[in-house]
Amino acid sequence: MVRAHYFYDPMCGWCFGATTLVSILQQQAQQQGWQLELHPGGMLERGEINPQFRRHILEADQHIANLTGAQFGDAYRQRVAGKGSLVMDSMITSQAILASKALGLDEFSALKAIQQAHYQHGLDVADIRVLATVIKELASHNGKPLSSADCQQAIANARQTLHETLQHSQRLMTQLGVRGFPTLLLETEKGWQRLPHSQYYGKPQEWQNLLARLS
Repeated sequence: MVRAHYFYDPMCGWCFGATTLVSILQQQAQQQGWQLELHPGGMLERGEINPQFRRHILEADQHIANLTGAQFGDAYRQRVAGKGSLVMDSMITSQAILASKALGLDEFSALKAIQQAHYQHGLDVADIRVLATVIKELASHNGKPLSSADCQQAIANARQTLHETLQHSQRLMTQLGVRGFPTLLLETEKGWQRLPHSQYYGKPQEWQNLLARLS
């Protein structure tokens, strides 16, 4: 079986910028019977973001937007630029994505929903209650009504799964020479092939053509 591997972090702006291309990859995987596997990297331990890093984030986001066409929302930019508390946490957001899988939801759809909540709506996705609401809404859209309490418990329960998943991701990253996010690789019977997604920012049709040639 062909497997597409996506090494990512929910708090990585470049991963948000790559969302359109990864969505096309997911569509191609579904059409061709490939398996899409997501590997969270655990980029940021929970912590308050200081003013200097906030400025760096805003500058990087502008570069990402210019290159990829990703839309960072006004509410998000105002929150990063403001003086209120700004906590980022790759761990709890990755737990929420793993929880969505345990609840029978699509992991990549959960990642996109969390990215939208953070990068467009400026919501505090370091808060488990916010994440539970995001997962609840995703479940509802997929015909799986769940309570906020159910979603919050599922996120809490995913803590051990996250630990094991991060260990697996980090072993693969070392083995394959993955040094940053996002990274996309294709695994076939011929071996591993890195997908040069960064060359196709703003070129979705060309990216789709490349994937079609690989099928």
